[in-house]
Amino acid sequence: MNRLILQASDLLTTNAAMVSGRRAQHIRKILKLKSGDQLRFGLLNGPIGLATLTEDKDQKIYLQLDYSLEKPAAQLPCTVILALPRPKVARRLIQCICSMGVKELHLINSFKVDKSYWQSHYLKAEQLEQQLLLGLEQSGSTFMPRVIQHRLFRPFVEDQLGQLITNKKALLAHPYAEQVCPHALQEESVLIIGPEGGFTDFEVGMLSSQGASPVSVGTRILSVETAVPALLGRLYAIG
Repeated sequence: MNRLILQASDLLTTNAAMVSGRRAQHIRKILKLKSGDQLRFGLLNGPIGLATLTEDKDQKIYLQLDYSLEKPAAQLPCTVILALPRPKVARRLIQCICSMGVKELHLINSFKVDKSYWQSHYLKAEQLEQQLLLGLEQSGSTFMPRVIQHRLFRPFVEDQLGQLITNKKALLAHPYAEQVCPHALQEESVLIIGPEGGFTDFEVGMLSSQGASPVSVGTRILSVETAVPALLGRLYAIG
């Protein structure tokens, strides 16, 4: 935990908060903080600062909040469209995408996405939020991306993709594309990444017909879990 993320429900007053459960256990057992010690905090989608531990009582940790003039890291001007991976990979990727600062994530279907993936409990709102909070705690930022699910491929591409990519650079990650993925963009982009095994030729054709340009990062064929941070790091020179 590089920054404790607080929500409105954690606040006792503007300058005081109480946490319990996983976060309190982490502060107590992993960070080993005691009364008077400090840790970095941030309000979800809001300001950051330093929190002083004032009391550890009844499995609850009480904190005094001092806000900073420093601003949390801004989100990338990037929307990711990701064919839904298998559950274990998806959980890690959602955390990764959040940590890297993506502002919006669209999970979509495709021919090679197993139907059972959409039944996974981690796609429920509460479970998704937990993965996103873990991503924020890792990165130290406070801005949580929106996550939207689309269970039908064709209606999404035909009815929504065009609007999503309007006035943005739309890129379709494809290992056999001749065009090289751009580097260090300054503009807004939409990055489309397929499932393991890639989109079918029909799907690539549909995505391309809406204005998405196929690009690659070289001759190596990367797993989705490797490709996502590699592409985002290249596009916006993260770090």
